Amino acid sequence: MSLKAVNNLETNKYELEIVIPKKDFDDAIQKAYQKNVDKINVPGFRKGKAPKGIIEKMYGASVFYDDAIDIVLPTLYKDALDESKLEAVARPEIEVANIDEDGVVVKATIFTKPVPTVGEYNGLKVSKKAVNVENSEIDAEINVTRERNGRMLTAEGRSAVMNDTVVFDFEGFVDGKTFEGGKSENFSLVLGSGQFIPGFEEQMVGHNVGEEFDVNISFPEDYHVENLKGQPAVFKIKLHEVKKFELPELDDDFAKDVSEFDTFVEYRDSIKAKITDRKEKAADSELETMIEDAIVAITEVDVPNVMIEDEVEHYISDYDQRLKMQGGSLDMYFKYTGMNLDQLKEQFKPRAERAIKCRLALEKIAETEKFVVTDDMFEVEYKKIADSYGIDVDTVKKSVTDEMLVGDIKTRMAFDKVKEAAEITVE
Repeated sequence: MSLKAVNNLETNKYELEIVIPKKDFDDAIQKAYQKNVDKINVPGFRKGKAPKGIIEKMYGASVFYDDAIDIVLPTLYKDALDESKLEAVARPEIEVANIDEDGVVVKATIFTKPVPTVGEYNGLKVSKKAVNVENSEIDAEINVTRERNGRMLTAEGRSAVMNDTVVFDFEGFVDGKTFEGGKSENFSLVLGSGQFIPGFEEQMVGHNVGEEFDVNISFPEDYHVENLKGQPAVFKIKLHEVKKFELPELDDDFAKDVSEFDTFVEYRDSIKAKITDRKEKAADSELETMIEDAIVAITEVDVPNVMIEDEVEHYISDYDQRLKMQGGSLDMYFKYTGMNLDQLKEQFKPRAERAIKCRLALEKIAETEKFVVTDDMFEVEYKKIADSYGIDVDTVKKSVTDEMLVGDIKTRMAFDKVKEAAEITVE
């Protein structure tokens, strides 16, 4: 047996005294020597040929101790943990207590999963948002599609107006002299976009294709070019094109062009249904968050800090992956936000603690309800994983076991039980 003693230091914190027998330690030292001998230089010996005793005499008897303990301890720690019947929630803190002719005594400090006290979870009172879809929401979504299907046409028989796109040549003068960046040909501008100096676009209005005219403006006092700040300027303009953006009529033809429906009424109803579904899903998500909050509120548990830290590390890793998928990184995020890693961890801590409390409570409810996971439930879970990664179920089963899934399935069963029993009011 590797376990010598179990000491309860405080709530959810234990110390395991683990014995590494002399023979096991000596064997591990030999393995550590073989692993490191090629890296050690000893005068008088070719690299990798120095005897273990000579190296120990030169560098000290403990030269291979750390590596030897790293070699032998993982298996002994697992055996000791199994023997203690404790469930550790993080990697242990290791301290070598003693090394002598009888072997090694190691102290492993562990934190165990806390046992929560959960109040009455049947009949939790929560509210859900009523889902209403306004006509303005439907119109807004249709108008996005309408804009996407609009056409740019020549504005025949009229002068330029705001929101037209004009194509023109220009050359600017200050005190009768040209200036850098003040000339362009066939420049395209949407009137009213604010792309040019204040007053410029307004003076384009009312002119016709082929006209040549002047635009008189003054550069703003805060203009980015120093020698142009506040200066009056004249721009010589030659107008080549005036174009308008034409939106399609909202009729049956439009519905046929942009959807599988034959009439605009059917298309509009489908947009309403889509918005309703989206809002229902959002309302359901908010409801589930409220139920989680209600579960946490009736749960009393002291969560070890190491559990919170591990959960935060998971959030950091997940956040980093999502940033990378978007072409960013944590370093880039820190640069633009002015935050650092420690600040981000602090930001995640309340969320992490809440998630742990909720999970512990659901595990306790699952235990209380004596839920049993059936083979069909496992198959549903395997298929869900396979579908999410785009692989077949058999491939999933090679890397994921029933034991790895049973906890998640039971907590989901517990959540569904609480949700079904909740008193939900619609507001």
